[in-house]
Amino acid sequence: MPPAAIGVVRISGPRAGEALAALAGRLPEPRHASLANLKDRDGAPLDRALMLWFPGPATATGEDLAELHLHGGRAVVAAVEAALGAMRGLRRAEAGEFTRRAFLNGRIDLAEAEGLADLLAAETESQRVQALGMASGHVSRAVAGWQERLLGLMAGAEAELNFADEDDVEVYEGAAQRLIQGMADLGAELGEWLARPAAEVIAEGLSVVIAGPPNAGKSTLINALAQRELAIVSPVEGTTRDVIETPLALDGIAMRFSDTAGIRAEGADAIEAIGIDRARAAVEAADILLWLGPPKEAPDHPRAILIAAQADRWRGDAAAEAAAARCDLMLSAATGEGMDRLHAMIVEMARTLLPREGEAALRQRQRAALSEAKQWLGVEAGMREADDLILIAERLRLAATALDRITGRAGVEDMLDALFGRFCIGK
Repeated sequence: MPPAAIGVVRISGPRAGEALAALAGRLPEPRHASLANLKDRDGAPLDRALMLWFPGPATATGEDLAELHLHGGRAVVAAVEAALGAMRGLRRAEAGEFTRRAFLNGRIDLAEAEGLADLLAAETESQRVQALGMASGHVSRAVAGWQERLLGLMAGAEAELNFADEDDVEVYEGAAQRLIQGMADLGAELGEWLARPAAEVIAEGLSVVIAGPPNAGKSTLINALAQRELAIVSPVEGTTRDVIETPLALDGIAMRFSDTAGIRAEGADAIEAIGIDRARAAVEAADILLWLGPPKEAPDHPRAILIAAQADRWRGDAAAEAAAARCDLMLSAATGEGMDRLHAMIVEMARTLLPREGEAALRQRQRAALSEAKQWLGVEAGMREADDLILIAERLRLAATALDRITGRAGVEDMLDALFGRFCIGK
C-alpha cells in the first residue's frame, strides 16, 4: 500500500491494451519497459512512469496484461486508479483475482496457487523455502508423474477389457497381476510422500512445550527464550495456572513455545488442577518437550530434552550435581548458562521434523487426496479383485480422480473462493 518508492498498477483482460494506450497515447513494444507521460481523458498529466505491455496468452494471467510502474505516492496512485476507473469496461480487481484468473486460464494449478498464498504469508526462512517450492510446481510435477503412470495402467486395463480380441492391440497373459503390481509400486511411492511432515507444521510452527514440577524455572526459561516478560515469575507454587504460548523463530524455523502449569500429584486447588490437566494435554500434543524436573518423572515422549534447570542455585551441591548429570544439559535461564546449547538442541531436533532440503510437504487437503488415491491403489483389495479387471479399472479411475483434486481439476469451486480470498487486491 502507498506511500512507497514505486507503485505498480496491473491491468488484465481484453481491454488492457486499450486502457494503456488511452493513458500513454500509444502501446509500447511487447515485453519491453517504456517511459511515458500518463494523462487522463481530459489531457491532464497524471505521472511520468514506466509501462509494460504483455499480449496474452503467455502472461501471468493468461490474458492481455499491462503494468504501470508509478511513483508510489498515495495521490499519484489514486489519480491513475481514478482515470482507469472512468474507462468503459474496467473495474477494480477483487482480492486474489489475478491469481484466480491465472488458475482458470491454466497458467498455474491449484497446488501452485496454494504455494503462492503461503509465500505471501511466509514469515520465516523455512516457510519461505517450503512455499517457494510449492509455488514453483514441485508438488504439481510429482502429481503429473503419478497421473502419467496411472494413465498407463488405465490404458492397459481398458485394452484388456475392450480390445483383447483385436489383432492390432497387444495384450498380455497375466495382465491383472501386472496391473496390481503397478498399483502397489505407485501406492508405495505415495506412502513415502504421506510419511513426510505436513505443511501445516511449517506454516503454524512446531509446538515446543516447557513442562515440569512447580518452581522448576519454566516461566523464567520462556521469558529468557522470548527475551521479554511473558510469564509471571514467583516462588509461590501454582503461579502459572494456564498454558501461555508465544511464537518464536529459531534459525528461521517457526515454533510455538508454551509455558505450562507445574505438574504435581497433590496439593493443587481446583483451578490449579485444571491447569495441570491442560499442561498434561499440551505435553502429549508437543512436537518437542523441554522437561525441567527429575529425569525419572519425565513423561514418555519421543522428543524430550531433559534439562537440569536453575543451575545457578545448586552449583556446588554434590547430590544436585549428580542428579543433573542424568539430564541432557545443565541450564540457568537467569545467568544464560546453557542457553546456546539448548537453542542448538531444539533446532537440531526440529530439523528432524521438517522436510529435508529439496522435499515438499503437503497441505492437509493435499494429504487427504493423496491418502485416498493410495487407498484405491491398495494391494490387498487388488489381490481380492485379481480376477475382475472391471473392479481394477474402477480403482484406477478413482485413484486418478483423487489425484486430480490436488491440482484442482475436479470439485474445487467452493474451496477456490476461500483460497483466493486470502490474497491481496494486487494479486
